[in-house]
Amino acid sequence: MTGLRLGPLLRYVDWESGDHATVWIEADRPCTAEVRCASGAHGSAHTFQVAGHHYALIPVRGLTPGSSTEYEVLLDSRRVWPQADSPFPASTIRTPAPGADAAQITFGSCRWATSPADERDPVGPDALDTLATRLAADPGAERPDVLLLLGDQVYADETSKATRRRIDARRNPQEAPGFEVADYEEYTWLYDESWQDPEVRWLLSTVPSCMIFDDHDVIDDWNTSAAWLADMRATPWWRERILSGLMSYWVYQHLGNLSPAELAEDPLYAAVRSTPDGTDALRHFAAQAAAEPAAARWSYRRDFGRTRLLMVDNRAARVLDEQNRAMLDEEEARWLRDQAFQAPGSYDHLLVGSSLPWLLPQLIHSAEGWVAALCRGERGARWAGFGEDLRRRSDLEHWAAFPSSFQKLTRLIAEVGSGPDAPATVCVLSGDVHHAYIAEPRWRARWRPAGGQSGVAPPHARVLQLTCSPVHNSIPLVIRLGFRFGWSRAGRWVGRALRRHGRVTRPLVSWRRTGGPWFGNQLMTLTLRGRSASLRLDQAQRQANRDVSGAGARLVTVDERDLTPDQGRGPAAADRDGARSGR
Repeated sequence: MTGLRLGPLLRYVDWESGDHATVWIEADRPCTAEVRCASGAHGSAHTFQVAGHHYALIPVRGLTPGSSTEYEVLLDSRRVWPQADSPFPASTIRTPAPGADAAQITFGSCRWATSPADERDPVGPDALDTLATRLAADPGAERPDVLLLLGDQVYADETSKATRRRIDARRNPQEAPGFEVADYEEYTWLYDESWQDPEVRWLLSTVPSCMIFDDHDVIDDWNTSAAWLADMRATPWWRERILSGLMSYWVYQHLGNLSPAELAEDPLYAAVRSTPDGTDALRHFAAQAAAEPAAARWSYRRDFGRTRLLMVDNRAARVLDEQNRAMLDEEEARWLRDQAFQAPGSYDHLLVGSSLPWLLPQLIHSAEGWVAALCRGERGARWAGFGEDLRRRSDLEHWAAFPSSFQKLTRLIAEVGSGPDAPATVCVLSGDVHHAYIAEPRWRARWRPAGGQSGVAPPHARVLQLTCSPVHNSIPLVIRLGFRFGWSRAGRWVGRALRRHGRVTRPLVSWRRTGGPWFGNQLMTLTLRGRSASLRLDQAQRQANRDVSGAGARLVTVDERDLTPDQGRGPAAADRDGARSGR
């Protein structure tokens, strides 16, 4: 009898026609997977096989725009979802109404799997768990239109006690990579542990999701530098790790990001589905992607009515040559620009999903630019060696560590946010740094570089860096203090000294923190309606009657603000007032 091993996950819901969606599942053997909706909409797909596991991405068609319909999952005509003893409401597919211009988007990153119910959770309640609990308690209440998971969905290099026990029973953890995952099979354990959590399983079955990887989905500081990559490639275990990491990401996360039309044009998806075992085809693709970043595109675009999301690959698309470092290779940078400028005026809000923040605390930004200058030889070989060591020890590999890419992204944001067709807001959504904050650039025309080059004119759009992390993780006290110092006046002074030592060019913009820092397990929610935007930050907090696992936790709103208070007053006035107040 065929069983449901993992899922269902509601992934893509169409916002243009509102009549189709995709649902991802993993079964325990080959079968035909089917989704049947109470409204009569349905879809089916035969499973495909990778490394002995069986998956299906089921296209559901015939949905009614502007509706919500319950659905069930059948494997070989036997119902397997919802589970007979489920305490949760029925899973639903909700579609937008024709011409919908409002979207609610919840985002965050960095999630360790929740501890078992009989163990105390050392990092506090899981924000996804608490969101699920709130939605399940009132199925008719407001809920996100989409959940954006901005990296570190699983931790291949920081495994739980349960996963360590399984590794110990399977192979010798005294040999590298120790208690880190070694291959595809062990990656499947991470997704089982994370997505079989009952609350999260139900949440992902009823709220559509978009995902992108960050470093811990493969390994801490993945693709930090050319020297780092050379060291990894010299180990006997790295090749299997990177291939398995990319293969599992493609299956568990990437496929669901794509629309049915994109899937229909994907030669790899066709190849994997057309053979009894797609392992070799997928492994060959992963090997190409690991060897040459341009061989694969993990970035993608989603439109939610009048809101455009560009989810950007910050990890696999890097150029690591110290003399030509770039966060995005030429093709990836061209794709980002093309998508941002396609059909100008067709969207009111542009969201750039970047697992790594564009705007960091000023001291950290300056330190990353300084280290990049040292590593490319600005102060000689001895300083270059010191810089490489510091870069790895301190995780100095965000946008600021790729100075030319930081400047290009800044120019792109300014350009796309200017002119008569400019969106109302341009928001960079990020995670990674295990705290939440809001930062806003200040655009000053007098900062034009010497030599006659053009600077960056203030854009008409409101531009914001919105960072939210972690969903469920920890941050040591020393790191908390470091981030606070990084935002301080003294931190900015130290940063200027580092820039001078490294002969680092001043950034095209200055910025200031206008919200936070907030520490805890948390989620941010953007509500976008017409040309207005508002933001809410919710933290998962334990209640007095909690048990050891953290049950009894709830989401508490710790910040709520209007991001577009000046709509209707004109972009020039809004920009001038914002530059003065540092909103």
